[in-house]
Amino acid sequence: MGVIIDARSIADHHCTLDGHKPENTTVSSHASISRESIHIEKGRSIEVGASTATQAQKPATPLDIVDRYIDEPRPLKVAVIGGGLAGILAGILLPVKVPGIQLTIYEKNEDFGGTWLENIYPGVRCDIPSHVYQSTFEPKKDWTDEFAPGHEIRDYWQSVAKKYNVYQFAKFQHLVEDAAWDAETAKWRVAAKNLMSKETQSEAFDFVLTCIGRFNNWKLPTYPGIGDFKGTLRHTSNWDASFEPEGKKVAVIGNGASGIQVVATLQKSVARLDHYARNKTWIATSWAGDERTAGAQPIAKEVQNTFQDSAAYTSYRKKVEDKYWRGFPAVLRGNAKNANLRTSFIEVMRKRLSKKPQMIEHMVPDFSPNCRRLTPGPGYLEAIAEDNVDYIQTPIRRVTATGIETEDGVHREVDAIFCATGSGTDLVPGFPIKANGKALSDIWAPGGEQGYPYTYLGIATPGFPNILFIHGPYGTGPSGTVPQSVESQLAYVAKLLRKVSREGIQSIDADTKAADDFNEFSDAFFKTTVFSDNCSSWYNGGKPGGRVHGIWPGSAAHLTIVRREPRWEDWNYKYLSGSGNRFHWYLGNGSTKREADPEADITSYLRNPEEVDLKDLHESWWSIP
Repeated sequence: MGVIIDARSIADHHCTLDGHKPENTTVSSHASISRESIHIEKGRSIEVGASTATQAQKPATPLDIVDRYIDEPRPLKVAVIGGGLAGILAGILLPVKVPGIQLTIYEKNEDFGGTWLENIYPGVRCDIPSHVYQSTFEPKKDWTDEFAPGHEIRDYWQSVAKKYNVYQFAKFQHLVEDAAWDAETAKWRVAAKNLMSKETQSEAFDFVLTCIGRFNNWKLPTYPGIGDFKGTLRHTSNWDASFEPEGKKVAVIGNGASGIQVVATLQKSVARLDHYARNKTWIATSWAGDERTAGAQPIAKEVQNTFQDSAAYTSYRKKVEDKYWRGFPAVLRGNAKNANLRTSFIEVMRKRLSKKPQMIEHMVPDFSPNCRRLTPGPGYLEAIAEDNVDYIQTPIRRVTATGIETEDGVHREVDAIFCATGSGTDLVPGFPIKANGKALSDIWAPGGEQGYPYTYLGIATPGFPNILFIHGPYGTGPSGTVPQSVESQLAYVAKLLRKVSREGIQSIDADTKAADDFNEFSDAFFKTTVFSDNCSSWYNGGKPGGRVHGIWPGSAAHLTIVRREPRWEDWNYKYLSGSGNRFHWYLGNGSTKREADPEADITSYLRNPEEVDLKDLHESWWSIP
């Protein structure tokens, strides 16, 4: 049975290293805790700061023991916002890594898939090899193409979600409109609108994970008169599947990844294509030396047949993926690899523009390769050199009812305008997130308190407890792969959630000094890289020479090591127990539920000697007496 904790007056002295008591130290007045439930009454939890040393006076009466087993973690309600790659992986990994988790995945679309569900423009495909852009634990051996088309990637991730029963957690066609932290209850109130019924409902959660991606918040440009255009007007992320391009006059604005793919595809069928590309960009051969050609690159059947042997397939996969972990030196300023990229890219661009060699003068950027994300563009340069394409670098003055007018006064009539102008680059979530009297947007947004995504290790912002950012700012390394990076970040999150649920922690909050130190290091590191060149990219929020926050300050291998072992000292903690003793709830009644079960394997640490790897001995969190 549970033990009722007697209310008592406890003088807790939370001293910083210089002997001062922090202002936000609070003491719970009463707590009723049982094995079945936890109920906090009229009180506030004890807070222990990451940079404080805690010294408490002995209570006037002995501490009552809480009758709970140490291996009985409290259940955590967790909201995952977004059902793309990161949301799917969260739905797979967290339930097996965090005992008792109660998961809800909010997704505004009708199914999982994220960017690969939404983007259906002509030519959409991954610029990373198919056998690299997949989960580490659920390989697809029958990819049809070396660089899969968008619909095949969408189908793959949906199939993985089905196999691991992620659909049970999903609330589809639910658009999150607001997330607010209630400090009294230590809960997040998440308001989501049902896009079918139009009703908005609010639900309380212990934690929120944002898995909204980096390219989800697409926006049309704000050119004067854009609303007056009478033809087809679409963002490439909101493509009109009914549009027939044959014989049409079209304009494509933007030369990022989607713009390059759309131009290369549409050029073959339209009567005329006006390509507005104000900024120069490097057109790469590929990301890691893989051979790229225009159009499909089917994987030969005889090659696929060899994949039926698991060892052979794993060997093939490791060889392909290894290259993506080796490119880090090419982002360092002054490195020979970066200089070699410049030389090779110019040579390839010159060759592909052979039909109009004079264009090379207007194409080569004055910033280094890798300052912006590399954009392999098979068929793109050949397309813009064709006679039915006008490559226009003059800025747009306005959009009219029938076309586009540039600042030199030239007006070009078109039937359709497609804006490949990307998404919001400030990484500010598209819905309000509020805690402790502040809105996250007021801190992150340009012109805000910090003016950039101010975080600790890219995963949390001080002052916003129990909310974690997945695949967001500083989320992936400039090398490695996206799936592995998201998986390793979720493994880190699982460690945080296990600690909270096992140790009677009510909330965790990233320490301000730790966040400041991380951002100071990041700024210093990026100055040594080409990311700080004078280019516009989502790495720097679209501001040439701006503060870099879209990528990790180090290699992918470096990031993986950082995520392997959380620095617990970099977090502030508030505890459930009102006693003032951080071990009160955690250590419980001094025993485990497992040892009381006569059927349980209490000596799971004993295995066949040949199966023992001393590096892992007694380290697994799930195999304990």
